[in-house]
Amino acid sequence: MGKVIDVLAAIKAIPEVKSAHGVIGPYDIIAFIEFSDPEALKSIIIDKIQKVPGISRTLTCIAA
Repeated sequence: MGKVIDVLAAIKAIPEVKSAHGVIGPYDIIAFIEFSDPEALKSIIIDKIQKVPGISRTLTCIAA
């Protein structure tokens, strides 16, 4: 669980992340991100979230 706490703290430090929570299930963390357009979302995920040590994969779901 310690690793999840560290990853969660790093994700919460990303300015575009509006909230992030540790969860139980197939994934360890769910993050809610605010973005202006699809390219911005791509950049946030690839350049920021996926670079956090401890992230092995991401799944993106968009809510309108």
